[in-house]
Amino acid sequence: MASRKEALVRRANRVRRQIKAVANGRPRLSVHRSSKNIYVQVIDDVAGRTLAAASTLDAGLRSSLKTGADIAAAAAVGKLVAERAVEAGVKEVVFDRGAFIYHGRIKALAEAAREGGLSF
Repeated sequence: MASRKEALVRRANRVRRQIKAVANGRPRLSVHRSSKNIYVQVIDDVAGRTLAAASTLDAGLRSSLKTGADIAAAAAVGKLVAERAVEAGVKEVVFDRGAFIYHGRIKALAEAAREGGLSF
């Protein structure tokens, strides 16, 4: 039987493979959630570089948040990454949730990014 970590890696790879198949050249909005923070990047897979990034560890957010591990923090990070992506000229992305289910903090981040101007 596979370990929990192997199962998570397999799930993340499966999601990423499906996303790259339907991306049509759009950058991907990749999310990573830890027990204490949440991190997000807008990645151009064709060029292999990060176009915009945000996390709960950013100086501006860190002072205004109570904790980096709640829905309010995820929403703030989603709004911030949307602003940075729009400044970089990105409006359409594909959402890469990795091995995480679309629920709670991941869902809050996605909805805030949509409100901030990204479409996916």
